[in-house]
Amino acid sequence: MTFAIPLNDVLFTTAKVLFAVVGVGLNIAGFLGWVERKQSAVLQDRIGANRASIFGIKILGLFHPIADAIKMLTKEDFVPKGAMKPLHGLAPMISLGCAMFCLAALPYGGTVVVAGRLYDLQPIALPMGVPLVLATLAFGVHGVVMAGYASGSNYGLLGALRGAAQMIAYEVCLASALAGLLFIYGTLDFSEAVLWQVTHGVWGIVVQPLAFILFLTAGAAVTKRTPFDLPEGESEIVGYHVEYSGMKFGMFLMTDFFESIVICGVITALFLGGWSIPGLDLPSMGPLGGFLMVNSFIVKMLLLLFLLMQLRWTLPRFRFDQLLDLGWKNLLPLSLLNFLATAWVVYLWR
Repeated sequence: MTFAIPLNDVLFTTAKVLFAVVGVGLNIAGFLGWVERKQSAVLQDRIGANRASIFGIKILGLFHPIADAIKMLTKEDFVPKGAMKPLHGLAPMISLGCAMFCLAALPYGGTVVVAGRLYDLQPIALPMGVPLVLATLAFGVHGVVMAGYASGSNYGLLGALRGAAQMIAYEVCLASALAGLLFIYGTLDFSEAVLWQVTHGVWGIVVQPLAFILFLTAGAAVTKRTPFDLPEGESEIVGYHVEYSGMKFGMFLMTDFFESIVICGVITALFLGGWSIPGLDLPSMGPLGGFLMVNSFIVKMLLLLFLLMQLRWTLPRFRFDQLLDLGWKNLLPLSLLNFLATAWVVYLWR
């Protein structure tokens, strides 16, 4: 038995996925490279990156991400002696690929009617979208461990083990922090979660403020960014990508940015009303509503990324024992207690 899929649907889905991965992911990730320099410069009373220019035009250093990309692409791809070359090259692809896939599962918009036809603006609409995104993010740890193991370096392997311990601990916290909120929504579908918030006129952050704080903290740890950058803190410890150079090192760097975007996208969808704008019935506004949906979702993501970047340049790095204690002894028990309290409240309310 064969099922014919209309060509228009295939092209529209392909365009949505490309928009999510290239239009949103690559562009915001490149922009974050500039934000990281400028935001830290503002916090530390410095000028920041302002050297890269095109025909003498600098525009506040916005050309630095382009210069970084050229540098990564042209630097020597060095593979140490004794490394497992196939695994050495595959590791950054796994980490970056998992984060890219997650971007395509986020609900950038709802459904709109154009010329009498219904269009769903979510690139990959799945009834189990939330656990799929969390599972795919968790799978990215394989790239971290593979990088340390395949490098043939004991230092790289130690960094990989640190990364695995950290990511596993906080992936558990991610799932448990969402348990109470998803119990209220009664769905594991991103789009249905957004519609619940629209229908009830209240965002998830109001319903579950503690879950928001717990998920944001665990999400920052999963992205391996300061103050949780123990797997790759170059200043005093050796990271899992110590034996990487060129674009392979750049892929690991991009993975952290992509994972930050995914975490902020999940928070936007589940806690901040997703694509909705209070007071506006966007699905009934046709193409204009679709445009506003996508921009509303992206603006909320950017504000969360600004917050994560602010934390990144404000808080000092944890010790490794402090990092694991925070996850296993604090975040996880609080998230489980939050779920139990939510379950009892919902049961008694109904």
